[in-house]
Amino acid sequence: MDFFKGKVALITGASSGIGEGVALHLAGLGCRLSLTGRCGENLDRVAALCKEAGLTDAEILTIPADINNDVARKEIVEKTVDKYKDINVLINNAGMIHYRRVSNITPAEYDELFDTNVKSHVFLTQLALPHIIKTKGSIINTSSICGQKAMPEVGPYCMSKSCLDMFTQCLALEMAPHGVRVNAINPGTVVSNIARRLHGKYQDDELYQQFLETQASAHPLGRVALPGDCASAVAFLASDAASFITGQILFVDGGRNCIAAGVATNVKK
Repeated sequence: MDFFKGKVALITGASSGIGEGVALHLAGLGCRLSLTGRCGENLDRVAALCKEAGLTDAEILTIPADINNDVARKEIVEKTVDKYKDINVLINNAGMIHYRRVSNITPAEYDELFDTNVKSHVFLTQLALPHIIKTKGSIINTSSICGQKAMPEVGPYCMSKSCLDMFTQCLALEMAPHGVRVNAINPGTVVSNIARRLHGKYQDDELYQQFLETQASAHPLGRVALPGDCASAVAFLASDAASFITGQILFVDGGRNCIAAGVATNVKK
């Protein structure tokens, strides 16, 4: 897609998983990148891979930061604009999960979940909007199938992603008069680190592989997603091929959202 050559994409949660996949895909399309995440070492690793994909040092900016911090959010936008002058695409990808039910989540866990999955995106977007309006750019939020499908083992996480879906659609209506498009991707299970962090429940390698195998059978296409699957969807939504698409919730889930509760798939193993 020549559309991305010279464009600027700001990606949060870019140090692993979906964010890393999106960064590598856009790098291969010639998009200049501003990558932010909590782990500077991982950001450097992703930046090196983006250079292998064709970008130069001048086309990659890494900003280690915690987007839950007000000052950090401001610095992320300021550093991006100082380097590139513009922002064409904002990809709100950072996220976390607590494996908690509504009935047993603690106030601290609840606040952390909603601060990361909702609040940080709302207020980072506010800061970036003047620059995105200037370029008539687009915003893509990484949500989840859990935003539309109730899953009791992760109820508060589902609630946070449902909020992000509504944020996507409300902002799409607000920004339409400015020519700015806002969409979301809602993946099913993706091979990433989100379930393997300290707050996750699949830190053990064998347990995580068992989890992926179980999840594969829940997706009609018979596998879980790879970060590249999500990256392709993000690139489409950000490109001029989607110039008349806004306010959409795009499932990237191998058909999982089509399954009624309690109905097994017919995937052959």
